[in-house]
Amino acid sequence: MIELVIAGAAGVAGHVKSKKFVRQRLRYTRWVDRPGIGLVAGAVTAIVAAPLVAALPFLGAGAGMAVGIGAGLGVGTGVSIGASQARSGYGE
Repeated sequence: MIELVIAGAAGVAGHVKSKKFVRQRLRYTRWVDRPGIGLVAGAVTAIVAAPLVAALPFLGAGAGMAVGIGAGLGVGTGVSIGASQARSGYGE
């Protein structure tokens, strides 16, 4: 149960932070024009986060995979939405 709460919190935090970063910092770069940037960012986050969380002493491999997937989904959707907002001129 604790791993689902941690995965949800990681997903929400990853979404909010990545959307804000992409919208504000990467607005004038060519990275926001790439169509699959959200998918790539989410996959990289999941691949990096899963083993790091699984290595924690009080959580196991299942929790690591859950948190990795949750964080990956959050970052992926945040990057995609932030990129579309940056392309449309949101926040200027």
